[in-house]
Amino acid sequence: MFDFVRKHTKIMMFVMFLLIIPSFVLFGIDGYNRMREKGEAVARVGGYDITLGEWDAAHKAEADRLRTSMPNLDAKLLDSPEARYATLERLVRERVLAQAADKFKLTTSDARLARDLQEDPTIASLRLPDGKLDMDRYRQLAASQGLTPEGFEARVRHDLSVRQVEAGLTGTGFSAAAVADVSLNAFFEKREIQIANFLSTDFAAKVNPNEGELEAFYKANQALFQAPEQASIEYVVLDLESVKKSISISEADLKSYYDQNAARLSGAEERRASHILINAAKDAPAAERQKAKARAQELLQEVRKAPDSFADVAKKNSQDTGSAAKGGDLDFFARGAMVKPFETAVFALKKGDISEVVESDFGYHIIKLTDVKTPKQRSFEELRAGIEADLKTQQAQRKFAETAEAFTNGVYEQSDSLKPVADKLKLEIKTVANMTRKPAAGTTGILANAKFLAAIFGPDAVEKKRNTEAIETAPNQLAAGRITQYVAARTLPFVDVRAVVRERVVATRAAELANKEGVEKLAAWKAAPASAQMPAAVLVSRDQAQNVAPQVLNAVLRVDASALPVFVGVNLGGQGYAVVKVNKIVPRTPPAEAAARQDRAQYAQWWTGAESQAYYGLLKERFKAAIMTARPSRTAGDAAPIAAR
Repeated sequence: MFDFVRKHTKIMMFVMFLLIIPSFVLFGIDGYNRMREKGEAVARVGGYDITLGEWDAAHKAEADRLRTSMPNLDAKLLDSPEARYATLERLVRERVLAQAADKFKLTTSDARLARDLQEDPTIASLRLPDGKLDMDRYRQLAASQGLTPEGFEARVRHDLSVRQVEAGLTGTGFSAAAVADVSLNAFFEKREIQIANFLSTDFAAKVNPNEGELEAFYKANQALFQAPEQASIEYVVLDLESVKKSISISEADLKSYYDQNAARLSGAEERRASHILINAAKDAPAAERQKAKARAQELLQEVRKAPDSFADVAKKNSQDTGSAAKGGDLDFFARGAMVKPFETAVFALKKGDISEVVESDFGYHIIKLTDVKTPKQRSFEELRAGIEADLKTQQAQRKFAETAEAFTNGVYEQSDSLKPVADKLKLEIKTVANMTRKPAAGTTGILANAKFLAAIFGPDAVEKKRNTEAIETAPNQLAAGRITQYVAARTLPFVDVRAVVRERVVATRAAELANKEGVEKLAAWKAAPASAQMPAAVLVSRDQAQNVAPQVLNAVLRVDASALPVFVGVNLGGQGYAVVKVNKIVPRTPPAEAAARQDRAQYAQWWTGAESQAYYGLLKERFKAAIMTARPSRTAGDAAPIAAR
């Protein structure tokens, strides 16, 4: 057959052309890429799938955002199954609300979009002294989120439209005071109870297991007595600091940067001004504002005629209580400290000048510039170290992507050693001995990163001692590692864990004895209530648990109030057993009026939240939203192997 192919190459090329080209015409190269990248569907909303790739990308973006805003946040929390599932639920919610906004024709006007952008503090910080938007910084802001300015505005418009879906509920939620009081009184009412505890620790002395019982427990529960797998590893880290080490800045570049930025680097100019303020709220009637402006004009004429009287006029007439007593003096301030119209006027004056009447949201100002503090220009030698650090940081940020690609390719292409990539990029190879899949308490950074640990203990790394792939462990940080020595998980010999086996057997038997005693007492006291020997009564409620165990409090609050007094038994698991006598219900103490209003407001928020959640549930049904991935379940920490102790 291969001879036929070689002899009829042109025919085979023509056949392949007929088979392959039409598919590209129908689907396009992008179509193939989309089919390849689409991946497994993890959720569906209204017939549209949310893929595993979308989920991964959304969770990565959310984790990066949280790491940036909270650098000390434990990385394990971000990479946990619960955190990933929460991201998926958020994706589904966003998709449901987006489809609802589209279905209900909820749109955002240009005026509404412009108002929202103007009110955004991040956007406001990009304005120049003349009030215009710094478009270069605006483009950088959009680019930092992977968007053009148009794309950024489109996303904000979309978000505003989606918010309208629930705005009708969240903006109008309320609850009647009478209804709130009934619910709150029931929620905070108290129970008078007496508790007889039968604690396992009180029965431990009665348990004396023999050697056979200990060995039997050991054989039946060997999973509890395992030493976890361990690995000695080496790893390398690529981050901005390591990239900086490979960067050198020439003396000419340092001096050029100094010449261009000397004034900025030396510090900001500060100005001292005094003002006379005539108050006029921005939402005051036009006539009132006009009257205030006329008064300011009168005072302006007065101080223009006698500039040296400015302080006296301010003391007598300024309505700024903070500065009037000081003759209107505001001391020194730099740009950004005052409202924009005031700042613009001050930095346009010369020393000793008096401004025209300046209008702001507070009213009308007359400003006198009393001093200018221009920072002394610092020498090149004074600023050299800081300039070099800044330039290295800037170049490292630009070079990181290129270096990251070399790092990623290097650890993959020479997978049996980290030395080549470390030598090429001048990285330090670090080592760790006896590392476990679960990081030790207090471990931080890369060695506590769930993705890195999963890769290190992955089959390829364990069985073939290959390098892991380049793992993103933080923004602008990649790591790769390899196992140099591995010890598999193993059951520890009985002789090594005998003391712990005995401890567990004693605890289990003691809990059984405590439970048995408690159940017997409960039956006896129910039959003859007068024979019950109970400690002093205490009052408990949801907000005042009095150190009562949660299981006990829940059982007490569920008791039928019509049958009091009554005895209930509560199994405390490994801690033992409790018999509780519920004597009576004590009504909630009426709160002070201020506290009552606060409680009702909180109740209204709860009620509005419940309504919003119910409405979202209806929308999920309407748009046939479904998550096809099982919710992760937590495992009990009490059953941890012995080596985790």
